[in-house]
Amino acid sequence: MFDERYLIHRLKSTSVAGMVGGVLMGIWILYQYFKEAVFRWDLMSILLIMGVVKLSLLLYYRKTN
Repeated sequence: MFDERYLIHRLKSTSVAGMVGGVLMGIWILYQYFKEAVFRWDLMSILLIMGVVKLSLLLYYRKTN
């Protein structure tokens, strides 16, 4: 079936991909704000939700382990 190493690599790659996506979204929000004078609340809310979910899961996993 699946090796444990495969699952660990998948977990790490998904985590890194999420962080890179969040950083790129933050850069895009700042670019639009400073260059085009437009503040995108929809993108900011998604970015904040990503951060809240990540921190909530971090605390949950720390508590249960």
